[in-house]
Amino acid sequence: MPINIPDKLPAKDELQEENIFVMSESRALSQQIRPMKVLLLNLMPNKIETETQILRLLANTPLQVDVEFLRIHSNISKHTPQDHMNDFYRDFEDIKERNFDGLIITGAPLGDVDFDDVIYWEKITAVFDWSTQHVTSTLFLCWAAHAAFYHLYDIKRYIRERKIAGVFLHHRHQSHDPLLRGFDDDFWVPHSRLAQMNVDELRAHPDLDILADSTEAGAYLVVSKDRRRLFVLGHPEYNVTTLGDEFKRDDTAGLNPDVPNNYFPADDPLQAPKGCWRSHANLLVSNWLNYYVYQITPFDLSHLHRRTPWE
Repeated sequence: MPINIPDKLPAKDELQEENIFVMSESRALSQQIRPMKVLLLNLMPNKIETETQILRLLANTPLQVDVEFLRIHSNISKHTPQDHMNDFYRDFEDIKERNFDGLIITGAPLGDVDFDDVIYWEKITAVFDWSTQHVTSTLFLCWAAHAAFYHLYDIKRYIRERKIAGVFLHHRHQSHDPLLRGFDDDFWVPHSRLAQMNVDELRAHPDLDILADSTEAGAYLVVSKDRRRLFVLGHPEYNVTTLGDEFKRDDTAGLNPDVPNNYFPADDPLQAPKGCWRSHANLLVSNWLNYYVYQITPFDLSHLHRRTPWE
C-alpha cells in the first residue's frame, strides 16, 4: 500500500523512480478507507534527504500511511529551501489539538551539546509530553531517543571519547515481542554518534525493555512497557552512502575521523560500500506500524486518549 504525501514533495519523484508506491494527496482523497496518520518531526538540517529516507521505510508496508511534516521552529534553514519548509512543514501550534496514529522524531546533529543548552529544548520536550496524550505510538531515532530518555525517565547519556561510526552486529532479545517478528537472531545496523546510553541503567528501569543490542554499539531497540514508545538508538534509515558521506565530510573538515567499522570493503574508503541493513530497517518500521500502531489505534482518533495499548 502507498504512503500519501503532498503532490509536489521533492521525495516523490525519487521514490517513484525506485518503484515505491507513492500516492498523491489528490488521489488519496478518492479512496474510502482511513489511512494511518503519521507525523514526522524532522530535526535534521537537510530536510529533503531525511524525508526521503524515512518515507522509503514507511512505504514498505501493506498499510496506507498519510504523512505530515512538523518543524520545531520557523527559523530560516541553512540547508533546506525556505519555500520547501513553508510549503510542506507545519508548526506545533497548527497540530497540537489533533491526534495521530504515529509520530516519528528524527535524530539531530547536536553531538555533545547538553540537552539544557539546546535552543529548542523547551519546544522538543513539549512535543514529548504532548505525544503521551495525542499519539498512539512514538518512534524516537538516535538523538531524539537520548533526549526522551533524559526528559521522560531521567536517564542520562554519556559522551564517548571517539565517535562511534559504522555498521554493527546486533542480537535480538524477547523474540516473542511483535516488533521482532521476522527478525533474524543477529542483524546489522548503522550507527553514527558521539553519545551513548548505559545499557545497565536502561535494563534496570522498571518501565523499559531492551529488545535488541550490540556488544560494540550498546542498546539499539528499547521500548516502554506499554509499547507506546519505541527508542531506536541507531540509524536504520540511512542510505548505503550516508556513512561514507559523513566520513568524507569530517575528513575534509580536518576532524581526523575513524574509518567507519564494517562499512568499506577491506576498510578502504576508496571502495564503494554495500548495504546490509535494509531488510531489517524495512521490517522494523513495518512491524512498528502494524503491531504498535495499526492494531492498537482507534478508528476514530478522537477516542485515542481513552485507549491504552494492547487492551
